[in-house]
Amino acid sequence: MGLKELRNAEHLSASSINDYIDCGLLYKFGRIDKIPAEFKPDALEFGSAIHLALADFHMEKMRGSYLSVKQLHECFETHWRKLTDGRDDIKYAEGNDPEILLLKGQELLTAYYNKAPWKEYECIGIEEPFSFYVKGCPLPIIGAIDLIEKDDSGTIIISDFKTSARSYSNDEVTRNFQLVLYQMAMKEKGYSNSDILLRFDCLIKTKQPKFESYYTIRDEIDEIRARKKIVTVSKGIARGIFLPNDSAYNFKCKGCSFKKNCDAWFLEEVA
Repeated sequence: MGLKELRNAEHLSASSINDYIDCGLLYKFGRIDKIPAEFKPDALEFGSAIHLALADFHMEKMRGSYLSVKQLHECFETHWRKLTDGRDDIKYAEGNDPEILLLKGQELLTAYYNKAPWKEYECIGIEEPFSFYVKGCPLPIIGAIDLIEKDDSGTIIISDFKTSARSYSNDEVTRNFQLVLYQMAMKEKGYSNSDILLRFDCLIKTKQPKFESYYTIRDEIDEIRARKKIVTVSKGIARGIFLPNDSAYNFKCKGCSFKKNCDAWFLEEVA
């Protein structure tokens, strides 16, 4: 079953769990009430186009063909134009527009092509969907792994593509929740006896675009913590507990696309 079909049923995912923890109202508006967002950030569509282009690139490699950097650029342009042409709901950051971001994306993909370890490993999965259950949570955990590779020793390498404005810190890599879910998903797919290595492939949108890979691992304690978090979040959702987080430390708050709904929610009792 593909990710689109998996999303049709009630579920949890890494992003939805993070949304709930970051701000319960954000989760409620988008995933329970299904309120249309006021806008789509340009970074969201940009990241989607990068993901699609890299999926095309690695799919060709898995078939035994290698795209040139020019062909990779063309893939990105095709996806970018499909995602953005004729759209008036995309909110572009100051200094950005579709053409500027087209060039920026192609520059980032050049950095990826030249620096990423895509020639080193065997590609065994692209945009691989998954669904599994955690004891105590009635909802399946779903998602899709961007890239699955295997090295000469049989180690499985799970990679997630990221676009970022800066390099990642060590804590951001070692404490990332999404990666532990990917490891748990791979074990459910029959790789529980394999060595698993986790990696962020990060395309960094600095003035001089660059690419960095970050490798990490997760152990049984990380998986236990993840299961506890999943069960606790599912209980909160089932009980209708959606706490707002409008603190100055919530980075999602400033650019939230549900700002009007949030303001209205806070003023309900006053009205």
